[in-house]
Amino acid sequence: MADNVNDESDYNPGKDELEWGYEEGVEWGLHFPAANGEYQSPINLNSREAQYDPSLLEVGLSPNYVVCRDCEVINDGHTVRIILKSKSVVTGGPLPSDHEYELHEVRFHWGKENQRGSEHTVNFKAFPMELHLIHWNSTLFNTLEDALAKKNGVLIIALFVQIGKEHLGLKAITEVLQDLQYKGKSKIIPCFNPNTLLPDPLLRDYWVYEGSLTTPPCSENVTWILYRYPLTISQPQAFICTHPKPHPPKRPTQGLRQWPH
Repeated sequence: MADNVNDESDYNPGKDELEWGYEEGVEWGLHFPAANGEYQSPINLNSREAQYDPSLLEVGLSPNYVVCRDCEVINDGHTVRIILKSKSVVTGGPLPSDHEYELHEVRFHWGKENQRGSEHTVNFKAFPMELHLIHWNSTLFNTLEDALAKKNGVLIIALFVQIGKEHLGLKAITEVLQDLQYKGKSKIIPCFNPNTLLPDPLLRDYWVYEGSLTTPPCSENVTWILYRYPLTISQPQAFICTHPKPHPPKRPTQGLRQWPH
């Protein structure tokens, strides 16, 4: 596992970073040593190789999200991010006992065409979009930056997105995306409820594995929880989304755990 203390401490999701992109041939590992590690994300989720872990049933995953007022939606040049100011947390499931993980932001990942935009794949099938809910361990650390590359420091809950009916919970976001076409643009939306991103309680099967951030600095020691059942957005909502192609999976699928009903 290759961690670089200087690179990690310089990472701040709210400020400009060393220039990087998704262009073919760009070697992130030259500038971000963690990208050369053995536990890099995204990966392909092979449902046949996923290992059932009954211990995950003992203490269910428990998101406790609250409505955020005056959220900032930002185009950082790579993706669209929703910065949350309210204290939303998640506990339980595969997370350490009695540890709270605070929701810092939501990131969108989509592609140039509807058929393929997700970073992770399931049995080599891509989805049009993938949402990342980025959390940090507020029991052990003071900020997300402190938690990066630390054991049990960062949790990302990922949701796949498919095309279908309109998603009312994302409507406030997709309505402002046309005003955020250029890097550095931002908008304040009066209200956003992260609970609307979670699947129905009866459809919360998930996979869990240990990986990394999917963008520089590619820090490892990230716990990934990926819900099996996707969200649905409408074709008009999908149409206004544009984003560079994500980088391909780099890590084998051994060690996955799966939580079914």
